Amino acid sequence: MMSVSIRLPDEIASALEALARATDRTKSYLIQKALAAFLTDYADYQIAIDRLRDKDDPVLSSSELRRRLASSH
Repeated sequence: MMSVSIRLPDEIASALEALARATDRTKSYLIQKALAAFLTDYADYQIAIDRLRDKDDPVLSSSELRRRLASSH
């Protein structure tokens, strides 16, 4: 496992400390969970951006999407 040292603004550090106490979790645990969620969200965001930039990946209008969804049922 890798060890990382970071500096947090007082406001974030206080919120983290309060959440750790309230949930009976360690600050390290909460930071790991938050970072994992961020990395997952960022990966999804990057995939969406890549698809938007892909000229071979068609973009559907909302009306076309609704029409296709309606015809699939």
